[in-house]
Amino acid sequence: MPDIPAELDVWIKETASLDAGALLAWALRTFGAQAAFATSLGLEDQVLAHLLHQHAPGLPCFMLDTGRLFPETYTLLERTEQRYHLGIQVFFPEAGQVEAYARDHGINGFRDSVDLRKECCRVRKTEPLKRALAGKQAWVCGLRQGQSQDRAQVAPVAWDAGQGLVKVCPLARWSESQLWELVKAEKIPYNPLHDQGFPSIGCAPCTRAIKPGEDIRAGRWWWESSEHKECGLHQAR
Repeated sequence: MPDIPAELDVWIKETASLDAGALLAWALRTFGAQAAFATSLGLEDQVLAHLLHQHAPGLPCFMLDTGRLFPETYTLLERTEQRYHLGIQVFFPEAGQVEAYARDHGINGFRDSVDLRKECCRVRKTEPLKRALAGKQAWVCGLRQGQSQDRAQVAPVAWDAGQGLVKVCPLARWSESQLWELVKAEKIPYNPLHDQGFPSIGCAPCTRAIKPGEDIRAGRWWWESSEHKECGLHQAR
């Protein structure tokens, strides 16, 4: 695992007062092609795509296609590319691993236990993420402090021990209302499922609309009793 960069404290201090667009420009200037924007095409990532187009064109972008995404997500990928021309590279899970999982546990085996759900996430998400981030020094993502209890300490720039990279979260301190204000003002394309009660959108079998008053990530893996709604992409190890 790579060591924490000696410059990390300096980077944290020099970016402390930067807004989201300036932070994206800083990431491109500091890391160049050794940084990448990871988009899931959620509301936060659509805002980042818009800001990236304005402030950091040329920053590499990628997404993970688990093979179980909503049709609306694929349509949004096409619309986003047509508007922003980001050159989003799509990473897929290894076919052999998916086939082995389905053979051993069934196509929807992730519902049988938390361990099997996490294994499905590993095959379809965390392993492709490792390939997407291979050779990178930093990754940009749309985490916000207000998304969940687990993400309350998200910082704009920090060391990601799980991935061995610098993690840049330009929207860390943004509220949901700020996102929607920019989306509406700039007519940023977004997933229509957001208008149907889906604030957090992942794989179709593992995502449902939330009820009034529920946490915004309550619709993810709702059959599990755990309060920790994470798939492994953003967990420190």
